[in-house]
Amino acid sequence: MLHTNLSINEKGHLTMAGVDVVAMAEKYGTPLMLVDEQRVRENCRTYVQAMKEHFGGDSMPLFASKALCFKGLYQIVNEEGMGTDIVSPGELYTARAAGFPLEKAYFHGNNKTDADIQYAIDAGIGYFIADNREELTEINRYAGEKGLVQKVILRVTPGIDPHTHAAISTGKVDSKFGTAIETGQALELIKEILTLPHIDLVGIHCHVGSLCFDSKPFLDAADIMIAFMAEIKKETGKELHVLNLGGGYGVRYIASNPTIDIADNIRQVAAHVKEKCAQFGLALPQVLMEPGRSIVADAGLTLYTAGSVKTITGYKSYISIDGGMTDNPRYALYQSDYTVLNATRAADEPDMVATIAGRCCESGDLIQEDVKIKRPVRGDIIAVLVTGAYNYAMASNYNRIPRPAIVMLGCEEKTAPGADRDYVAVKRESYEDLIRNDC
Repeated sequence: MLHTNLSINEKGHLTMAGVDVVAMAEKYGTPLMLVDEQRVRENCRTYVQAMKEHFGGDSMPLFASKALCFKGLYQIVNEEGMGTDIVSPGELYTARAAGFPLEKAYFHGNNKTDADIQYAIDAGIGYFIADNREELTEINRYAGEKGLVQKVILRVTPGIDPHTHAAISTGKVDSKFGTAIETGQALELIKEILTLPHIDLVGIHCHVGSLCFDSKPFLDAADIMIAFMAEIKKETGKELHVLNLGGGYGVRYIASNPTIDIADNIRQVAAHVKEKCAQFGLALPQVLMEPGRSIVADAGLTLYTAGSVKTITGYKSYISIDGGMTDNPRYALYQSDYTVLNATRAADEPDMVATIAGRCCESGDLIQEDVKIKRPVRGDIIAVLVTGAYNYAMASNYNRIPRPAIVMLGCEEKTAPGADRDYVAVKRESYEDLIRNDC
């Protein structure tokens, strides 16, 4: 199986975390997103333990909640000792409602409005990851009005292309995010920040992109960022004590993707950061990383019910499902790879090649093309694996289709003997929900 939390039971059904996913589809309906709580916790622990061991001090991972955001997930990552990276007031509101300690929250975004900034400061946000001069001006103004000094980390662009999809590459000089080091603008902005009385500039941040399958982009970024920290110290006398290297490790969506040893990659990055800091005569900073996809992606899968199977003689075959780009837009956006199985007949050998087509009135509403799969009959359950990240988070109500439920598969050791491990974490939207804001 693609990941160790997946298997096939005696009925020939796909299981996740030992739970029959076909039974879950029958119980809750489809489309349905399942999330393996134990897998989420294991992925959190990998980062927390590796960063503590190799970076030491107060270094820690921040969960990039844009990957998947709901109250229960914030509670889990907090219990596992992580901070969080948030990118909107909506994510902040959710974290706050979940009881997440906001001193461990870092607020991103390339265009925070005045209202966003004021709401975050009023809520007690720990840090802003500031993107531009205009934002900094408002943070300084409102913090002064409130009689406080706000901690800020400046987002800079190191000029690195990690060779991922162009839409998810964010560290290049030509980017909507951050201020470029290469052009001299980042240093100029830092000098301005140091004159602002209600801002405490504690560090710098970069994010080179997503779906990195090794540490080279992080090592290259560390070279540039630490050299820049040394330049800041030389030019201003200010030694920053936080280095945020962002996120971006990939996950195994299909069998041909490599398996990433996250702990060993963190070891490599830590050794490199320590070496570079020694080279430039800098104290080892607090190092932050922002995993999102690698925390939740392989903990999730999405279930659909097969409708029609259509073969166009001499061309291709289509399997239609009861979801699509409304709950998973990533194929339409990025042509993202996925592993797709007939969960009802998971033990059977594939006997057809087909395109998995969604139900939307849109020819581009596809989940995957050229899938080798056991031919389904109407009512079979189709599983799309590794959908924990950027699926529900990017879901929409296009064609007025309600978003699916999220059901968590709880940890065995936390479940009472004889009790069901599955529980609803996010309710399925109703038709009433769709018109709730209509006037």
